[in-house]
This record gives sequence, C-alpha cells and structure tokens, in this order.
Amino acid sequence: MVFTKKPSQEHSALINCLPTAETGTIFVKGVEMAFKSGQQQYQVLQGIDWNIKSGDIQLLMGPSGSGKTTLLSILAGLLTPTAGQVYLLGEEITRMSRAKLERFRRHNIGFIFQGFNLFPALTAAENVEVVLNVKGIRGKKAQCQAQGLLEQVGLGLHRNHKPCDLSGGQKQRVAIARALAGNPQLIMADEPTAALDSQSGHNVIELLYQLAKEQSCTVLVVTHDPRIIDVADQVTYLEDGQLTRAPMT
Repeated sequence: MVFTKKPSQEHSALINCLPTAETGTIFVKGVEMAFKSGQQQYQVLQGIDWNIKSGDIQLLMGPSGSGKTTLLSILAGLLTPTAGQVYLLGEEITRMSRAKLERFRRHNIGFIFQGFNLFPALTAAENVEVVLNVKGIRGKKAQCQAQGLLEQVGLGLHRNHKPCDLSGGQKQRVAIARALAGNPQLIMADEPTAALDSQSGHNVIELLYQLAKEQSCTVLVVTHDPRIIDVADQVTYLEDGQLTRAPMT
C-alpha cells in the first residue's frame, strides 16, 4: 500500500505488490506488534504487508502514535514482531539468532538518527572512523575512507571539527557519512530533518537521495516533515497501526 510522490494522480490508487521476498530489498508480510502494560494489551501494528524496491528512497509518514518508529525498529531488527515475517536483502531476519542478526545489521544497515547521535569529544572524521572500526576497517584505511565519505557529503574541510563547531545541517551530514560507512545496502533514518530548518532539511534529504542513487542503497525515512515529500521515490502512510490510503489534498 504505497504511494508515489506525485499527489495528483498516483494518490488515487493503491499499489499492492507482494508476490515474493525477492521482489524488494525490504519485504514485510503480516507483521503485527502488541505491547502489554499490566493487564492491558495494546495493538500497535496490525497485519502490515509492505514491499520496498531496491534503490528506492521511501518515506514512512503518519501522525504521532501511529507506530512508525515501532515499525522502523522491527525492520531494523531492533524489535521482534508479535507475528509476521520480515525479509531484508532476501534473508528473513525474524528467524535469525541474536548474534547473526547483529552481524547482519552491522554489515548491511546504516542508521541516521533525529538527534545526530555524534560523539561530542570526537572530530567529524573520528565519528565516521568509529563505525568503520566496528565493521573491521581500521588504521590508515579507515582514515582514508572517512575522509572520502566526508568529502562526498561536502564536509571534507571540516574533518577536524567537533560537533560543537558544526551547524545542525553539518552534523546531519556527518551522520549521513557515518551511515554510509562500509557501503551498507540499506539506510534507515528516524526523523532525520526534525532538528533542522526547512532549507537544511531539504538539502540533507536531497544529498541522501543523490548518494543513495550513486551507491545503489535503499533508503527508508520515518518522518513527519511534508517539506521533503518531493525528494522521495515513494511515500507510504501509517495510521492506527495500518498502512493506509493517503489523505487527499
């Protein structure tokens, strides 16, 4: 149940294409999520079916409390759904052991966070190198790759700057460089423009789109920000725990 970014015609029809796990980089079938609080059980996600094509930049939008972050956490392997299956890159992560899932995430998924999550005592280059080190790339090789990634996002001259010396948009560019470290095939972002002004937010998403296309990444962005819809390949809406038709404008 996916919508292309052009609201005039495509918003009038749902696209439901879920034949096999191999059809997309992200394939979700029948995912449900419920939480218990005392004697109460809360159904957060209900029967989610979703297929995201390789190389797409996909926005997941919807009101607060609709389950967007919960769904993103399930797709990232950080939460296990109550029911259903999740395939990433053709592998079912819902059946992986914890150790295998951790390795899979480390080598195949890059994360971008709303609050940047940079280490304040480290320089921009060192923040990128940390992720490369975790992925087994160290020393001069890590330094060269970190410099190259910062140049890709337009921060080559800021490699020695610490986060306190960078603007919000520059911090998010460092976060993008860090997410791209090790050439992951999936990039997942949780409200990456929430802390940015309109122009900076749009520039960051355009940069992410460009880099994703160049490196053949699939990008999933959870957002409330309608200002970045035009940059996406597709927009999907989640409301009351279900993927649903976009509101007409």
